[in-house]
Amino acid sequence: MRLLIAAAALAGVLAFVSGAGAQTATPPTENAAPTADNAVMVTIFLKHDQSRPLSELNAQLEKQGYYKAFPPPGIEVVSWYVMMGIGQVVTLRLPASRLREVNRIFENTAWGSYHTEFYPTYDYKAVGIAQHEKAQ
Repeated sequence: MRLLIAAAALAGVLAFVSGAGAQTATPPTENAAPTADNAVMVTIFLKHDQSRPLSELNAQLEKQGYYKAFPPPGIEVVSWYVMMGIGQVVTLRLPASRLREVNRIFENTAWGSYHTEFYPTYDYKAVGIAQHEKAQ
């Protein structure tokens, strides 16, 4: 549910920023590469089911095809960390048109081993550094 709300909000922002509501807009293609005008970032929290041992969780992930399906080809993995006591935190950069595909991979292959949370994010580093430098 959180992903649907986040995706709807993100779609609205992208439509506003890019003028996607215009009649002449070209629909995105499924295999589009992420570019400045179509890329989104998504941070995904994969929270371990701590009621089960890690070996059991990994066996379930293998059985469900998680390791084969994720990450999908053409999706950039920006970061992928283990957060002790939580699980894994993955940030992806992808074309907005592929957000549903990424969501479906987790629904079909990660659920049961992980509780997932999705957060649309954006790269603020250049803006933050510029503001810092301006303030000096």
